[in-house]
Amino acid sequence: MRTDLRLAWLLVRGSDRQEWWRIALTAVGAMCATGLGLAAAALASVRGHYSFSFGHGLLDDPGERSGVIVALSLLLVPVLGFLGQCTRIGAVHRDRRAAALRLAGTEPGRVRRIVALETGLACLLGSVLATSVAVPVLLGVWQRPPALAWAGTALVAVGVPVLGTAAGVLALRRVMTSPLGWVRRSRPRTGRGPGLTFLGALLVVVVAAPLAVASTSAGTTGSRHDLGPLVVFAALLAVGVGTVWLMGTLSGLTGRLLAARTGSPAVLIAAERLRDDPWAAARAHAAVLLVTVVGTGFVGVRQVLLADLEDRRRQGSLAADTAFYTTGVNLTAAAIGLALVFVLVALAVGTAESLATRRRGLAAQVAAGVPRAVLARALLLETALPLAPATLVAGAGGSAIGIAYARVASDGSTGWSVPYTALLVPAGVYAACLLAATASLPLLRRSVRPGELRYA
Repeated sequence: MRTDLRLAWLLVRGSDRQEWWRIALTAVGAMCATGLGLAAAALASVRGHYSFSFGHGLLDDPGERSGVIVALSLLLVPVLGFLGQCTRIGAVHRDRRAAALRLAGTEPGRVRRIVALETGLACLLGSVLATSVAVPVLLGVWQRPPALAWAGTALVAVGVPVLGTAAGVLALRRVMTSPLGWVRRSRPRTGRGPGLTFLGALLVVVVAAPLAVASTSAGTTGSRHDLGPLVVFAALLAVGVGTVWLMGTLSGLTGRLLAARTGSPAVLIAAERLRDDPWAAARAHAAVLLVTVVGTGFVGVRQVLLADLEDRRRQGSLAADTAFYTTGVNLTAAAIGLALVFVLVALAVGTAESLATRRRGLAAQVAAGVPRAVLARALLLETALPLAPATLVAGAGGSAIGIAYARVASDGSTGWSVPYTALLVPAGVYAACLLAATASLPLLRRSVRPGELRYA
């Protein structure tokens, strides 16, 4: 392990200027993950009622604090996915140095471990920077932080680099570097793994949910037979994996339909890519789908909630200050916005990773006479084609959530209005995804250089 860590450090030090942007992105992602974890750990160390000088009372009671802690923990999921994307693109950019290790007799698994440790070192840098900023802030806000807060701070500062390395190992589990410099998937993905995981999690929800409801009705919540946490975990797993499965299946179906009917060269190239490897960007696209559903539903709920708060304020029937409610709404909006930013950056990094992985094939296409403009359009269509129907469905689902909340929130004496502003979210997310994919187009010129054919 010490030798692998030393080799990883040497590879980081030997990175050229074109690779430092990846290391910087990884460090920024680790800083955000550390900041989220430190905030969650600090809030979790508070016991009972505590009056904070900020937040307008939103963090004073244990119930509201628990919701904020759960939201901060869920935000770690897109951050870790983003770190995994950075690991994959790092493996491709350094494939020739990894090939030198293979020629020296290093096993493929050890090469993957060394590359993953590079991500761990970048995560360690981001964790140290975030912790060095968070500790003075903690001392300024809290005169005497309890020992549990310091223990949580140390655990997060050490755990983020470990989780980053684990995400790198998981992301590279199917990537293999040959001694001649090829980087490829060791086994093509069929989608059976996500499908079986989704069905298993769904089965757990179907079986355990009635038992959890019966346990709650019988007043045995909190006993050793309480299945509530298991149901929640299985439901989250089913939603996440099911979305990945849906996006991979939709991408493959879109590629097969267009490949058989199109006459456009750019559409044909994109369709063949989607048909051959529909799971290449399924995780990033699935995250876009989830953010679209949550964002659309939130905008609809926010519109109805703020209108209801304004009516109650005029009537003087609010149980707390208006800022108590608006602070929670604004924090939720900030959390969804942060998740969207990480999803878009992960999408851009994934598109760049796809370019770097296929650079030999792209160079061969240009050498055969395919214009670069056609390849650029094909690259954008790989993102635009499967996301268009998925974003439409996600927007419809989020709008249904907003409409349902509007009907429930109405007291029956007055009518309810449809939150039309929520319809702008899917269009905005789709446009942002196309802009994120466009950000990787400058790498296309470097990827199709004739020099890449020497390694084909």
